[in-house]
Amino acid sequence: MASTSDTISVSILDRDYQFTCPADERDALKAAALFLDEKMREVKSAGNLMALERIAVMTALNLSDEILKSRSNDQRRKEQVDKRIEMLANELDNALTAAID
Repeated sequence: MASTSDTISVSILDRDYQFTCPADERDALKAAALFLDEKMREVKSAGNLMALERIAVMTALNLSDEILKSRSNDQRRKEQVDKRIEMLANELDNALTAAID
């Protein structure tokens, strides 16, 4: 069954925005808006950026950088796990071969 869409209002840097989203995604949208508001306030307080557009772009760049670093770290962890699994598989294969001989 498809969920119904609701219009909700969120506040980001003291400006209200209205969005339509499925009812089951309402809490996630509110949480995302709150997170974005916090990040934009951090950027605003860290510098002399006063224009909303510049604050939004700087925040987007910061979040994009965090996402890209996280993806890179995830890939490195995956490669480390894959190497460890391969090493353990080789050790198991060697142990089984030695046990058979």
